[in-house]
Amino acid sequence: MSGIGRRTLLAGAGATGLASRAFGFALGPSQAPSAAAPGFIDGLIAKMTLEEKAGQLSIMASAIGGGAATKLNPITDTASVSEQLADARAGRISGIFNGQGADWHRKLQAEAVKSRLGIPMLFAADVIHGMRTVFPVPLAEAASFDPGLATRTARAAAIEASAAGIALTFAPMVDIARDQRWGRGVEAAGEDVLVGQRFAAARVKGFQGEALNRDDAVAACAKHFAAYGAGEAGLDYNSVDISERTLRETYFPPFQAALGAGAASIMPSFNEINGVPSSGNHWLLSDVLRGEWNFRGLVISDYTADEEMIAAGFAKDGRDATKKAMLAGLDMSMQSGLYQKYLPGLVKAGEVPMARVDEAVRRVLELKARLGLFDDPFNRLAPGREQQRILTPIARDLSREAAQKSIVLIRNQGGILPLKADGGQMIALIGPFAAGQHDLIGPWNVYGDDAQAIDLATGMRAAMHDPSRLTIAKGSDVERPIPGGIEAAVAAAQAAALVVLAIGESQEMSGEAQSRTEVVLPWPQQRLAEAVAATGKPVIVLLKNGRALALEGAVLNAQAILVTWFLGSETGHALADILFGTVCPSGRLPVSFPYESGQEPLHYDHKPTGRPAPDGPRQPYKAQYRTAPDGARFPFGHGLTYGKIDYSGLDVGKPAGEGVTVSATIRNSGDRAAEEIVQLYVHPRVSTVTQPVRRLIEWRRVNLAPGGSEKVLFTVTREMLMRLGPDLKPMFETGPIDVWIAPSAEDGLKGAFELA
Repeated sequence: MSGIGRRTLLAGAGATGLASRAFGFALGPSQAPSAAAPGFIDGLIAKMTLEEKAGQLSIMASAIGGGAATKLNPITDTASVSEQLADARAGRISGIFNGQGADWHRKLQAEAVKSRLGIPMLFAADVIHGMRTVFPVPLAEAASFDPGLATRTARAAAIEASAAGIALTFAPMVDIARDQRWGRGVEAAGEDVLVGQRFAAARVKGFQGEALNRDDAVAACAKHFAAYGAGEAGLDYNSVDISERTLRETYFPPFQAALGAGAASIMPSFNEINGVPSSGNHWLLSDVLRGEWNFRGLVISDYTADEEMIAAGFAKDGRDATKKAMLAGLDMSMQSGLYQKYLPGLVKAGEVPMARVDEAVRRVLELKARLGLFDDPFNRLAPGREQQRILTPIARDLSREAAQKSIVLIRNQGGILPLKADGGQMIALIGPFAAGQHDLIGPWNVYGDDAQAIDLATGMRAAMHDPSRLTIAKGSDVERPIPGGIEAAVAAAQAAALVVLAIGESQEMSGEAQSRTEVVLPWPQQRLAEAVAATGKPVIVLLKNGRALALEGAVLNAQAILVTWFLGSETGHALADILFGTVCPSGRLPVSFPYESGQEPLHYDHKPTGRPAPDGPRQPYKAQYRTAPDGARFPFGHGLTYGKIDYSGLDVGKPAGEGVTVSATIRNSGDRAAEEIVQLYVHPRVSTVTQPVRRLIEWRRVNLAPGGSEKVLFTVTREMLMRLGPDLKPMFETGPIDVWIAPSAEDGLKGAFELA
């Protein structure tokens, strides 16, 4: 690894700043095409046939490793190796995605540069949360509330991916996910807009690095534009009926942040928005993205999304889908082959202007130029580099750090955690995730391998002074009981001083096309938990999950609960670090955990109602469920440490100029050092357009020694209080503002102020 790569991975960057907040962005410096490119590219376009242009607008699954072989997409026709090599030499394809290895990419590139015009291939991949070294899934990483960490892990992923020749990643996913039934929330940063913005910008910066033409840079593709996470009933690919206000307030800002950080490309969503599929939505792709936001990069379809407009009833056939997608603003088609098949004929028939096709081709070629592919088509394909850059000790150390920071302690009754690594007690490690190299790397990872990851049992044994004091019982499979499983688990629990119960979702239960009607623990595991708890032994629950879950019974009532998500290559070591107190937990929930599945979609920043349910005894005719409170079991932002954290002394200063200072004292009265994430929320009491009951506008990370305290100050500015007015334009309104300095979205010290 180069010295620059080493320094980048080890640097602990702070929270990523945005060019603007919720309502806009400035174009990043890397979005401008190379100054030398325009004349050269115009000359190329002038020489191209219509068929070659259609080829440059088509990207296909790799014949080696891509398509059905990765089990990440529906099975479609994929070219053979010989066919794909011939396509590269004939200029019939612009690039491939999810290919396996630098050797295969070198062969393709060698053919491409022999084509009539010598246009190099673009190699892309789904590098979502790591390449060979796997980092926590994006939802887990958002629990760190550390965008700088996301920049570092994305940089590490780019270093590995680029060594295999990959120059474009279909990441980051920046969808806001507020319905935990939806499986793809695991790829996003949770329910909050500000968290979503900051992680979107951070990941773009990490992937793209210092300059796109460097051999360790990977162009980012922000996806899925837009409102993919708002599918009705949490069902993947479902329709979205949404107001323009909600789009602009909630679902657009993370995309604006990604583009503001310089994202080179963007991917439309599968879903329709108010009756028009995103891939054929002119308002979305041309009026907003190109017109309002002045985006000059490449728009790439999702996997066969243009063709899917036929089944959606928006396009008559493949020819019609091609026409509507191209005219709407979709530059590049993925996998369907529609642009190759129909674009030349549509242009010849006068139904698609040549100027529109040339515009799209120019964007493809400009991206290739910015990536340095015309200067050196093999700049990411140096022999030997791939093996030198993958699974390095530095990358694995970063994976462990990221996993540690992603874990959220949501209950610690009686201070049962941390455990003593040198203690003499027997520990029973029970559950389907107790041992074994499965479900470690998590969903949506093309290149990672569970066999190269550390499982929980291995991590715990390595941390214990006497590993023989750890006994293991599986108890049940993830979704099925196993004969004698519960009996063996109960026997192990009875012979131990305490139980570590490793339960939750398999990685197949989260991700694309993995919507769930109930976000609960599968019943065989719930039965296992009840049986183990009945022994009377203390239980520490380790939840493996890709979404917020509704916990109940013995799981909810366990003495300690750690939300561990899918943590990647260093899963076992990171979990042991937290369990035995080598590292203090510092993660916070980026999603609200409901009381019951029926509360979904659930998010903390909901609108107030005219009949709010008051605290205390239930009252009739209020906004409340019959069986659950109107709120979260474990709210957004919640997370405990091994210290004892107290908030006191809220001080709201006098407004001065454009802002006001708000402060509070945060004290650690415990006997262990702790890291607290102090959150700042606001709510305007009266507004022309109703506002959420709370909105996160800032957070601070505070390190507190045992017995230590710190006065944490926030400056609230007019810009932070801006919101969309009746005309959907940013505005500031005077009036009383409630403010909270808080450890979560449903707690904290409350005050008020008013800016003139």
